[in-house]
Amino acid sequence: MSGPLLSRTALAVFRAHGRLLELSEDMARPVGLTAARWQVLGAVLRDPLPVSGVARAMGMTRQGVQRIADLLVEQGLAAYRPNPAHRRAKLLVATEAGVDAVQRVTPAHRALAADLADRLGDERFAEIAAAVERLAEALDTLDTTTPAD
Repeated sequence: MSGPLLSRTALAVFRAHGRLLELSEDMARPVGLTAARWQVLGAVLRDPLPVSGVARAMGMTRQGVQRIADLLVEQGLAAYRPNPAHRRAKLLVATEAGVDAVQRVTPAHRALAADLADRLGDERFAEIAAAVERLAEALDTLDTTTPAD
């Protein structure tokens, strides 16, 4: 029974992920961002993080985040700051322009959240969020170095 459940879950998550990325691109584009740049900026909006910390928080590769972070710095939307905890791993921080860009996406994000809450109901929406978080946590505990039998 678990094999078909994994397949069903994976397909649903892949479908939702694809649609969320599409919607995120649509929301970010008018303010000159991509979904990936919005995602990385969002990760450092409140607290600066090293690139590896952003990658862990967002489920992205460190190399992918590094590429996006460098582009954000080039655009003036983020900056690198010294990291007191690690000499070589600088902290990525959103600049005022980066914070402004994210804030300009916020109304569209709120509208999408409200639309989904209307369609799903607040309680069901919260249950879905909790279930996906539990799934992500369980997947994080898997040992991927040894192939499954």
